[in-house]
Amino acid sequence: MRLDSKFYQRDVLEVAPDLLGKTLVRKFESGDELRVTITEVEAYRGTDDLGCHASKGMTERNRVMFARGGLVYVYLIYGMYWMFNVVTSVENNPQAVLVRGVTGADGPGKLTRLLAIDKSFYGEDLVTSNRLWLEDNGVAPGFITTPRIGIDYAGPYWSKVPWRFLLST
Repeated sequence: MRLDSKFYQRDVLEVAPDLLGKTLVRKFESGDELRVTITEVEAYRGTDDLGCHASKGMTERNRVMFARGGLVYVYLIYGMYWMFNVVTSVENNPQAVLVRGVTGADGPGKLTRLLAIDKSFYGEDLVTSNRLWLEDNGVAPGFITTPRIGIDYAGPYWSKVPWRFLLST
């Protein structure tokens, strides 16, 4: 069953672990579908979180984070890797979940390559999209938490908060 807007319009610290085990579906122009399971995510929680893009206020790049939950926030890093994020919470409360891993792709850049996600998905509505959505398969898997990866610039506190969620084995 496709996730509805109520699922996304909650606090990122509720949505992030709830995304684990969900099915991410990519429907290609050919009509073929690729279905993968979300295995790793990171939460980014608003303007106070110095690891979050919204900490410096609204920009052209992060504008969609200030919209309602359920939209896609995608951006390019190192000039070559698209990062796929799910916007959460309500309008003007910028929060997002970076999807770091799925079955078949153990890293955010590999994930977007596998699913052919690029800038054209910026602002895509996961509730109504015909090419990208999430489904609940009824599984509530166990998980572990660790600090987020690659955000040392955010300082000793924000780089250490355990907002990275991984399926436990």
